[in-house]
Amino acid sequence: MTVEPTTADARLRAALRAHPFLEGLAPEQIDALLPRARLLDVPAGTLMAREGDPADCFHLLLEGRVAIEMQTPMGGPMRLQTVGPGETLGWSWLLSPQRRQFDLRAVEPARLVAVDAETARAACAADRELGFVVLQRLLAVVARRLTATRLQLLDVYR
Repeated sequence: MTVEPTTADARLRAALRAHPFLEGLAPEQIDALLPRARLLDVPAGTLMAREGDPADCFHLLLEGRVAIEMQTPMGGPMRLQTVGPGETLGWSWLLSPQRRQFDLRAVEPARLVAVDAETARAACAADRELGFVVLQRLLAVVARRLTATRLQLLDVYR
């Protein structure tokens, strides 16, 4: 007996397949990330994650813009970078102790897929090829963010 996916499942699967972070993955690898993943519509101004919170998911940005911020000693947030569609938010879900390193705030209305961290870690452990690809792609995200931060520091100290 074949169970037809619901419209919501089909939309979620299509969003995962279309996102650059998961580009080229086999359908069964995408399906391994699907359990407990969810589509989110986030209003502008919403604080989506706070530094120090458990990193229980990562986000694939489909629409809108999200600011990556950190708290300053003066008590206010400092924007480090603003990212748009096609970006991936979060790598702390893969690293112990799985705590968020930055705040995430929707700068404009945003649509994202939240991929459950426990599900993703289990899928990566079960399929070493998937784990290697995810690790490579997360490292590319980290490298891009580091480059953007370095350029921002050069601009500040120029």
